[in-house]
Amino acid sequence: MGLVLCACSSLRYYAQAAHGQGELVVHRRAVSAVVADPATDARLAARLRLAQQARRFASRHLGLPDNRSYTSYVELHRPYVVWNVFATPRFSVEALPQCFPVSGCVAYRGWFKEAAAKADAAQLKARGDDVWIGGVPAYSTLGWFADPILSSMLSWDDDELDSTIFHELAHQLIYVKDDTAFNESFATFVQNQGLREWRQSRGLPPQDGRAQAMDDGFTRLVLDLRERLKALYASGVGETAMSVGKQREIEAFRKRYARWRDRDWPGEHGYDAWVAAPINNARLLPFGLYDQWTPAFGVLFRRAGKQWPAFYANVRKLAGLPQARREQELQLLLHDAP
Repeated sequence: MGLVLCACSSLRYYAQAAHGQGELVVHRRAVSAVVADPATDARLAARLRLAQQARRFASRHLGLPDNRSYTSYVELHRPYVVWNVFATPRFSVEALPQCFPVSGCVAYRGWFKEAAAKADAAQLKARGDDVWIGGVPAYSTLGWFADPILSSMLSWDDDELDSTIFHELAHQLIYVKDDTAFNESFATFVQNQGLREWRQSRGLPPQDGRAQAMDDGFTRLVLDLRERLKALYASGVGETAMSVGKQREIEAFRKRYARWRDRDWPGEHGYDAWVAAPINNARLLPFGLYDQWTPAFGVLFRRAGKQWPAFYANVRKLAGLPQARREQELQLLLHDAP
């Protein structure tokens, strides 16, 4: 019976994914047509024109795929394209893996309707798991479809919009099944370095590093909490003591955050709402996924003479290694990172 129920659940999931992707395909319009339409808002048209310049830069200067991805536009009429459901056991910081034929195993399951994501999360929570739902403005189909620019992506500023196009195209170029940290760190490096070169090509100064420095500091605090919880869960204490210890660690994190904010970033309160909201294991999962190995890719880029073709060739060599060996090589690269 369990296998039958699991199969039915999987069929429902794939059906909604196929329907959701199909809707994107049906409703996309060529960016050129949207920009030329007199009914299009002038600010939207200007942003799409700039995004198309970034799209051409991605292929001509960054060596990213030259295809129809991000040359069309979809108005979603909702804030996110999908809602990702993250889940962990109650006393673990390891994700309950979700495995798919194309992308392999990842730390979440994406739903095109928020109500469906909430229903999935409720089932997992009823089972006793820690659960968190996160809205996603953009995602990649890894080149299986011509991914459009989505209206949900326009909540970002131009730098974030353009660099996200670089990020998602990087996934199309190199992707390793079952290694989320590798894939996201690689794409994040391409995103960040690509943005630096994109701004330079337009005569713009480097970005102010203040926001990135603050984000990096907050991420370190969250990863520290995750490590403390991991040690607690491995300690072998009883379930009651573990539950009490879990809440104690979360409250101690909130206090460390307040001290860090007031000492290093007085007057900044951008993370206050996140810290005040309920925290569980699943809510910590996205942190570190996107930048664990990013400094290692920076070393690889410098060793390639900052030449994109040579860099990608070296990344492909890493991608072809067994995961344990690949992580060893990345650790060695980290030792040479600034």
